[in-house]
Amino acid sequence: MTYQIDDPRFRDLIIGSARLDQLATGCRWAEGPVWFADQSCLLFSDIPNQRILRWSQDADGGPGAVTTFRQPSGFANGQTRDRQGRLVTCQHGSRSVTRTEIDGSVTTLADSYQGRRLNSPNDVIVDSHGAIWFTDPTYGVRSDYEGHHAEPEQPVRGLYRLGPTGQLDCVAGDFLQPNGLCLSPDERILYVADSGSSPQHETPRHILAFDLAEGKLSNQRVFARIDAGVPDGIRVDVQGNLWSSAADGVHCFAPDGTRLGKILVPETVANLAFGGARRNRLFLTATTSLYAVYLATNGAQRP
Repeated sequence: MTYQIDDPRFRDLIIGSARLDQLATGCRWAEGPVWFADQSCLLFSDIPNQRILRWSQDADGGPGAVTTFRQPSGFANGQTRDRQGRLVTCQHGSRSVTRTEIDGSVTTLADSYQGRRLNSPNDVIVDSHGAIWFTDPTYGVRSDYEGHHAEPEQPVRGLYRLGPTGQLDCVAGDFLQPNGLCLSPDERILYVADSGSSPQHETPRHILAFDLAEGKLSNQRVFARIDAGVPDGIRVDVQGNLWSSAADGVHCFAPDGTRLGKILVPETVANLAFGGARRNRLFLTATTSLYAVYLATNGAQRP
């Protein structure tokens, strides 16, 4: 296991003897990890192959097993669970956010805004009040590789909030390509990764922070910048540290935005999720593979 220590505080978050476990491989672009504690399993997406895979934990401590949960998946990308434990998925193919019901049927929660189709919902979280927040960049309509090639219909690449009553609002639109998102443990800060940087765009490759109160956002600011690739999926631990995917692995930032260190991974990391029996195992979807590493902290994601 290789770490980069930028701040001594990072040593309190990692386990020096822990190894990086490769749990699965063979994907084209692995994404969307979500932990199911009640089933001791992790679901994750393989976007170009149109499938959602299921990694099941081995009770004897072995590497576990991978099976297909759903195929075709509608080019599923980011995923989470709602307050009732149901799977919520961003689908590039249908340009929608869906919910998988307990009986296995799929309900469309959002696929348009103000009379226009969404671009391609990318990542999603659910807050403690049951509101669903998701980002809507254009990755799924840029080609037929991760969706269906089409012209974007929304004038902005926005951040949306679907309230418990079903009201859909675009709550922020000042992004080039909004991507991963997460909440601070007390839900007073909402973080959004902007992965718009490319050879033609030196910026942004940063994570934005917003103050959050009563479903409203304010005080937009740059929280942190990524120096390798772009930020994609992001998560927070119980201490409020933010863990971001990057081209060279995972970058960890303190609540004040100071980078504490990196977990170096041999493939570009797209997304991540805390899981395991104590939420102290960080699962990483990285290009072709699913990896995991034990940490000395615990994830704060809900439910």
